[in-house]
Amino acid sequence: MAVETERIPARPRRPGDRLAVLREREFTRFFLGYTTSLLGSSMAPVAVAFAVLDGDGTGGSASGGSGSGSGTDLGWVMAARILPVVLVLLAGGVIADRLGSRRLMLGTDVLRGLVQALFAALLAAGHAPVWAMVVLVAVWGIGEGLFMPAFGAIVPDLVRREELLADGNTLLGLSRSVSTVAGPALAGLVTATWGPAAVLLIDALTYGVGALALAGLRLPGRAPVDGGESMLRELRSGWSEFTARPWLWITTAQMGLFNLLVWAPFLVLGPLTAQRELGGARAWGLVMGVYGAGAVLGGLLMLGRRPGRPLAVATVGGLAWALPSAALAAGAALPWVVAGALVAGVGSAVCGTLFSTTTQRWVPVELLGRLSSFGALGAFVLGPLGLAAAGPLAARFGTGDVLLLGAVWQVAAGAVVLAVPAVRNRRWEEGPGS
Repeated sequence: MAVETERIPARPRRPGDRLAVLREREFTRFFLGYTTSLLGSSMAPVAVAFAVLDGDGTGGSASGGSGSGSGTDLGWVMAARILPVVLVLLAGGVIADRLGSRRLMLGTDVLRGLVQALFAALLAAGHAPVWAMVVLVAVWGIGEGLFMPAFGAIVPDLVRREELLADGNTLLGLSRSVSTVAGPALAGLVTATWGPAAVLLIDALTYGVGALALAGLRLPGRAPVDGGESMLRELRSGWSEFTARPWLWITTAQMGLFNLLVWAPFLVLGPLTAQRELGGARAWGLVMGVYGAGAVLGGLLMLGRRPGRPLAVATVGGLAWALPSAALAAGAALPWVVAGALVAGVGSAVCGTLFSTTTQRWVPVELLGRLSSFGALGAFVLGPLGLAAAGPLAARFGTGDVLLLGAVWQVAAGAVVLAVPAVRNRRWEEGPGS
């Protein structure tokens, strides 16, 4: 149900009052539902991977004993989840602006919950061939692609006090960081004990919790975008607004190239380097676990802080992503790689929180869905190419050289972005506009 409300202007905050955003009723309700749903979502990929590799739908063991799946099968299933996300992102932005973020997010939570419940039932019954898994994860991916731009647009309606917007994004970022650490670990325990079907059933239930939280929200009444225009015309209009904001398209391009040149090679070649030189899977698990811990630490450090030039600070924070790649490229010992991952995790939280907050503050609410979808598409569309190309490039030029290229690129790109006045000089006090 929508109610007419007005944003409450900033007012002085008591020192140390860093959790004041949790006194915002709508934000707290959403935060609890979203965190619960996110934990289930972070568990699900582990279960799906073991369901494929163990051949659960075709008579394989639920705990890895006599698996009949292959790496090719797993590749098909993983691609079937990622591709729909990219394909529907732009449509999700238009729909979010037309219908409102809450409605779209509620629908996607229900859709994904039903998909995971059906997936769990098929696995439990032993009737989940690979083609069925591909179809189910594809529908799951459609739900995720529609959810993402709506999520980017709803936060300003949840946090009515402007000075608390950054804290709201920080807490949501903390939820994501904690879930990436806790979810896979919990999923491994549940999968080993009861099988992948139990994990997917848990995920379905957590989507239900998220849907209930969304259904109970009382958000500001918004005039919907005129639905008389075609979706293509609305996308063109959104693209014009996106390109009219240099700070937005420049930072989006930087993030897209980061995912192509830095993060994708790190995710592919990092485990390879760990296997060869650092002690194997345990070492890589330590690196990624510390990265997640750094993101949690960075989120805690951001609570209650609002830098005067948020985009400049976010860009500086992003420079930290060069450190773990550089450490791996240099053949550094494990403690140095772990230290680099810790700093990169802190930087990722700072960068993500400030960029989300500035986008929500400086983009008019009626455009947030579409502009968020363009931002997400630009940031992630090159990632799959980077994942596919990292191995062949490493075989041709050497693992260290590919990782070093990423580290050098990250520093150089950050310096170029900081040199752009629209990024460097943009201040928090400035309102919506170009």
